[in-house]
Amino acid sequence: MSKILFVLTGADHWTLADGTPHPTGFWAEEAAAPYEAFKAAGHDVVVATPGGVVPTVDQKSLAPEFNGGQEGAEKVERTLASMAELRRPLKLSEVNLDDYAAVFYPGGHGPMEDLSGDTGSGRLLIRALESGKPLGVVCHGPAALLAATREDGTNAFAGYRVSAFTNAEETQAGFADKASWLLQDRLVAAGVDFQEGEPWIPKVVVDRNLVTGQNPASAAPLAAELLKKLA
Repeated sequence: MSKILFVLTGADHWTLADGTPHPTGFWAEEAAAPYEAFKAAGHDVVVATPGGVVPTVDQKSLAPEFNGGQEGAEKVERTLASMAELRRPLKLSEVNLDDYAAVFYPGGHGPMEDLSGDTGSGRLLIRALESGKPLGVVCHGPAALLAATREDGTNAFAGYRVSAFTNAEETQAGFADKASWLLQDRLVAAGVDFQEGEPWIPKVVVDRNLVTGQNPASAAPLAAELLKKLA
């Protein structure tokens, strides 16, 4: 079968408006659920991060309350432990898009710290978008779209229907008044057609080869949509 590229944040913190580093990384469910789906369908997964650093899981995302209880939390931890790819990531700058059938960006607050301004990631996203290959981005992962700027200064995703973590969800999570900027606001300013659903309810938006999801609960249904495009 084909290979799917997972682009994960390399950040282990998110700098808040007052300069405080908030411990974070990638959100467990957003990597684990799609990984399980893609592997079950027979695909291989390759992980890449900025600089090839081993990605950090947001410890909060391993808590039972974010995984449907203790059993769900243990399942997520087992999946992450089985993901050998997490421990030997490629350098994002060395990725050859031609090697992959699809690209997927999980979230967590980490992408707000690094991928939002990573021009190498931005170029990869533009190439993936233009290639027609399935491109999936979930929750705070769409922060990476902010770096997908063309030479004329426009964002490559302007005009695309995109869902991502909303201002309402950031408020309910307790970070809206602490953040230097909010993802929904920046995406709207970049020209995307932001699609907002109810907080914490799965919402997946498909626009051409781009598949985006609003929140952690959207990760599994987003993976299902990507698999349809790979069928």
